[in-house]
Amino acid sequence: MNLTAFKRTISRDPRSEKLNHLIIEGIRDKKGKNILQLDLRRLEDAPADFFIICEGDSNTHIKAISDSIYKKVKDELQTSPSHIEGSSNARWVLMDYFNTVVHVFYPETREFYDIEQLWSDAQTTEFAEI
Repeated sequence: MNLTAFKRTISRDPRSEKLNHLIIEGIRDKKGKNILQLDLRRLEDAPADFFIICEGDSNTHIKAISDSIYKKVKDELQTSPSHIEGSSNARWVLMDYFNTVVHVFYPETREFYDIEQLWSDAQTTEFAEI
């Protein structure tokens, strides 16, 4: 078994579970919509263990969601993303927490890139809006 295959079969890391929970909370705090988690651990070529995808109604809303995620994770886990992209125009903000990558989309941008379809073999979990 190669390292990638081994990595994909290990049980859930409690730190990843806490990180993902805080990310979902950060999204919900700002009323993010259509929240979805893709578990990519069993997929050989996946760039991360998890994708968390959501959307906002406007550039301002998308920025507020990404700021909420950043603050919540920083305050609770003292962790910052290794990389953030898209904050300037806020049509698609990507936050890379290494094992978890967050995608905050404008609805039309999400539909265009259709990440859910690209990774359709992943286990999917939908989260209700609060």
